[in-house]
Amino acid sequence: MPKLRVHNLSISLDGYVAGPNQSEEHPLGVGAEALHEWIFATDFGRAMMGEEPTGVGGLDEEYASRWGVGIGATIMGRNMFGPIRGEWPDYSWTGWWGPNPPYHHDTFVLTHHPRPSLEMEGGTVFHFVNDTPEAVLKRAYEAADGKDVTLGGGASTVRQFLRAGLVDSLHLAQAPILLGAGERLFDDVGTLPGYECTKLESSPAVTHLTFERVAR
Repeated sequence: MPKLRVHNLSISLDGYVAGPNQSEEHPLGVGAEALHEWIFATDFGRAMMGEEPTGVGGLDEEYASRWGVGIGATIMGRNMFGPIRGEWPDYSWTGWWGPNPPYHHDTFVLTHHPRPSLEMEGGTVFHFVNDTPEAVLKRAYEAADGKDVTLGGGASTVRQFLRAGLVDSLHLAQAPILLGAGERLFDDVGTLPGYECTKLESSPAVTHLTFERVAR
């Protein structure tokens, strides 16, 4: 049975997955780049940046490289797609990733201000949807055609799906830093009833925590 997965979501010790004041200059919010240093030190991350591999491997490489495996569709919030808020002034913004985003499948962007679907190079098609998590997930499963669906950020988007009990697997990479401000993941989700931490492993850079849904 296909699953909804959150993978490689970096989080600070004080629970932030993004810093404050997101902008084109600070896509992750001010200070939040430090959350992701672990992934860009892996060969998976280096490849994303067009850099040469090191061949070092290790635990972080194992987790990082699982991103995208067995995935047929993606869901993300509008904050992950870009820094523009409110009505779209035009349709010139096409995401952070250039003409060929890394998804290569149907990608559903949650927004209160829909716009026409956007076809990109490599097979990525962004669909801008204003609907419930359940309805969007149904569309994503249909688009994934039997594969899993991945849920990207931001924090508000992941919280919506957690509160609805729709996330099957949640992988967090906790970095040993404090951000102090920004977007917190676990606000207003209580104790996550129906989920348990099934795996905890640490590298010198981060602690990997995996939560699984144990009750439907």
